[in-house]
Amino acid sequence: MNTKQALLDYTLRIADNALIIGHRCSQWCGHGPVLEQDIALTNIALDHVGQARSLYQYAADQYNLLPATEKNAVFSSAQLQTVVDGGNKVDEDDLAYLRDAWDFKNALLVEQPNHDWAYTVARAFFYDTFTALFYKELQNSKDLMLAAVAEKSVKEANYHARWSSEWVIRLGDGTEESHMRMQKAIDAYWEYSGELLLADEVDQTMLSAGMGVDLEMVKIAWHERIATILKEATLNMPSQTWMQNGGKVGKHTEHLGYILSDMQFMQRAYPGMEW
Repeated sequence: MNTKQALLDYTLRIADNALIIGHRCSQWCGHGPVLEQDIALTNIALDHVGQARSLYQYAADQYNLLPATEKNAVFSSAQLQTVVDGGNKVDEDDLAYLRDAWDFKNALLVEQPNHDWAYTVARAFFYDTFTALFYKELQNSKDLMLAAVAEKSVKEANYHARWSSEWVIRLGDGTEESHMRMQKAIDAYWEYSGELLLADEVDQTMLSAGMGVDLEMVKIAWHERIATILKEATLNMPSQTWMQNGGKVGKHTEHLGYILSDMQFMQRAYPGMEW
């Protein structure tokens, strides 16, 4: 795989993760268990979407520089292809609202349902712990834009990780029912957490070019942090080693389709609409 193609895929993966979990978090707006946490999670959602915006525009810039023959091979979404065939440049909104599910490259974890508060916390706990470590390392990327986004995002990611870790401890070491619910959520979403740490050809190409993150190193630190928090929360670390994967290459669960049907409705129903 050439570096140019790997960089575009890599940028989209990070952006898609941020957008989809941001959308999931935003679904709690007005429905949080207490007002303070309703506001906290809404602000966390905005952080994720803000990260996604910067990365999508960078991905759009990369895509627009590709020769016409290469552009046709990147995405298969018909509506996005119409924009390209019309000779127009794509932008951050096009990448968010005009791609179909098979063109999204987010990890399966972030598209999993909210269910209840414990499931939302478990999903955030696994993802936030990863991004805090990932963005810390990405600051050293030779790609100046990725490094700049990481430098801004790591501060937010550290807060997110602190927030979700505190809730894991609070629920795990709380009442009998909260402990049971938190353990159930950790066990359910554990099998989706490993994909974040699974390096493939894109990750290896970016790492070799000095632009990506060593996921093996992140994996060691991630497991240590997860184990420490779960121990403090009096929760059991899942022993399952088999992990779900496929999201990075566009193979998703049915949940992503429902997310996109909500998130993309306005743009698809009224193409090119502006406020």
